[in-house]
Amino acid sequence: MVVGFWANAFEVSAAPRTVFEIAPESWAAHYSRPMHPILLLSSSIGMGTLSGVSLYLATCLAGMAIRFDLIRVHDNLQNLECLANPWMIGISGTLCAVEMLADKIPGLDSLWDAIHTFIRPIGAIALALGSLGTVSTEWSVVAALLAGTASVTTHAAKMGTRMVANASPEPFSNIVLSITEDATVAAGTVMLLKYPYFTAGVCLITIVGLWILIPKLFRKIGGFCRVIKNRLFRPFTPGSQARP
Repeated sequence: MVVGFWANAFEVSAAPRTVFEIAPESWAAHYSRPMHPILLLSSSIGMGTLSGVSLYLATCLAGMAIRFDLIRVHDNLQNLECLANPWMIGISGTLCAVEMLADKIPGLDSLWDAIHTFIRPIGAIALALGSLGTVSTEWSVVAALLAGTASVTTHAAKMGTRMVANASPEPFSNIVLSITEDATVAAGTVMLLKYPYFTAGVCLITIVGLWILIPKLFRKIGGFCRVIKNRLFRPFTPGSQARP
């Protein structure tokens, strides 16, 4: 009886831990494990932060990394395996290519960001909820709020930065910004899948810093708008024409 007890304990401790090692019949039990609250908060913050910059790139890279076993995904983030569906990779990859092109064209990048003001936060919430597994309704609401807040913050920072960059006549600043954003999201996605706690800490510090910088950024944008308004409408204001 004692021997049987230790044999069973050994089998449990030696059980595979990643989706690529788990037998298909045990996947349901693996995915039904509750996520640790700290990991839940970490994944929500990370997903939201990255999705606010480039939702499609983060989704496509996560799906490819999981499907082709490019990295060993953290155990409790295996619920994101739905992103490895070929249709998900194809659709997100196509939209990612369109976004990369739009981000490098002055004016079009701001229009693209304006269209995605609601798409990115909703996508971030969907990704966060998709990675949770079995959690209570309360934790699902917390995850959705964190992911949405983080996504709105980084999206606002990106949109404001692009508006400032579009004030300059040369197009190179948009290209540099686009490449920098794509590289940051790519590195952040890989780090989030492999080291969610560390990545969430970096994202949290970034969000707090953006909360400080975003008001200053939009005040600067408001100044640009007032200057443009004065230059455009000054000839049409009463008394602006020289009297004979």
